[in-house]
Amino acid sequence: MSTFIIANMAPLMFGALVFLLLFGYPVAFALAANGLFFAIIGIELGLLGPELLQALPERVFGIMRNDTLLAIPFFTFMGLILERSGMAEDLLDTIGQLFGPFRGGLAYAVIFVGALLAATTGVVAASVIAMGLISLPIMLRYGYDRRVASGVIAASGTLAQIIPPSLVLIVMADQLGRSVGDMYAGAIVPGLILSALYTGYIFLITIVYPKAAPALPPEARVLRGFKLVERVVVSLIPPLVLIFLVLGTIFLGIATPTEGGAMGATGALVLAMINRRLDWSLLRQAMDTTAKLSAFVIFILVGATVFSLTFRAVDGDLWVEHLLTGLPGGQIGFLVVVNIMVFLLAFFLDFFELAFIIVPLLAPVAEKLGIDLIWFGVLLAVNMQTSFMHPPFGFALFYLRSVAPTSAYLDKVTGKLTEGITTGQIYWGAVPFVVIQCIMVALVIGFPEMVLHALSGLAVDPASVDMDIPTIDYGTPEGGNPDDPDAPPARN
Repeated sequence: MSTFIIANMAPLMFGALVFLLLFGYPVAFALAANGLFFAIIGIELGLLGPELLQALPERVFGIMRNDTLLAIPFFTFMGLILERSGMAEDLLDTIGQLFGPFRGGLAYAVIFVGALLAATTGVVAASVIAMGLISLPIMLRYGYDRRVASGVIAASGTLAQIIPPSLVLIVMADQLGRSVGDMYAGAIVPGLILSALYTGYIFLITIVYPKAAPALPPEARVLRGFKLVERVVVSLIPPLVLIFLVLGTIFLGIATPTEGGAMGATGALVLAMINRRLDWSLLRQAMDTTAKLSAFVIFILVGATVFSLTFRAVDGDLWVEHLLTGLPGGQIGFLVVVNIMVFLLAFFLDFFELAFIIVPLLAPVAEKLGIDLIWFGVLLAVNMQTSFMHPPFGFALFYLRSVAPTSAYLDKVTGKLTEGITTGQIYWGAVPFVVIQCIMVALVIGFPEMVLHALSGLAVDPASVDMDIPTIDYGTPEGGNPDDPDAPPARN
């Protein structure tokens, strides 16, 4: 029995982790407990040395002093302050008036504002909840199909996952050992193309089912002409300035992602002060939520570190490598299997859990197969975005469900009785956008240049580097032999 356990320690360890996760144990504690349990078994069977666990304190300390991870609380705090300072409300109201005369105009506005909020907040929950509270009642008021309305709000909110300054891209860069700035640069074009695909789907809906996304009636278009233009400019300038302050400084090399996040958090506070909505209650809510999310990420990362320490000690990385490199089809076979696996795991795990558990196992194999890790990280980020949209466990669907009306209610503007939204309508509304995200995964695989063209730096072949070290004549000391190669150099 002990021989079998020693020979199959890696698959047993991975299987035990899957078992614990399926039973609903907290991911951080499941990872840590699994790692410690199998470390003790390995030590008892003589497979591992007890000094293995002495590496844990240094690894945990390495997590706490990781400057890159500081960007997570900064961007989270920035997003929460902006969401509560009224910027999202002003944007949705103004852009909704701008696109209102067109069929599907409110849906276009939601996609546009979702992309803009993604570039300023980077937090999915803030984007979905803000747009659900503000846009959903208006869309229901003017006859939007409930599946279309709920699907476009949930999907547009998840753009914060792929459009910088996305939190998942920070985690992905950390796990892949790559630059956050390069990860951001590589993700911009896929994020914009995904937004365009969402827009194309709404346009198709307006052609095939025009009643599902009608235009705003004339009485609902409050702003027109020069007033409307002025409102658009006033609403757009602050977020655009903040986007440049955060992303522009990062891409120009002026600031690191952590420094950009700090400037973004400061800018969000300034915008809240300008809007006269910064008070102690808002500040406390933002700080509490930021602390909870940061602690959540750190606990998962510590648990993943404990698990990976033991998993690598029992040659688990080699087991995964042999398993995946042996797939038929080389790079394409590897990418197909990996993306299908991540897509299925996203039914049960969120993107943080996937990033900390799966990515460290896949990255060495991808690098050995000659796959660029920045491109691979962006590809996985697009795929993991579906974890927010998967029925029945998608977090974006839960966020929308929490703010969507469940029963009939009296509309405050029209005074009419309006039916609520069922959970089934929210789920069915998400399905077309999950299909669109799968199409986006295929596009990233088929056209890798949409990611790679933006990467900074020049590719250098190490074999082409010619290192010529000149010979320096130090002379010889008095009495020394100039023909002796071991003669010491002369001293001045």
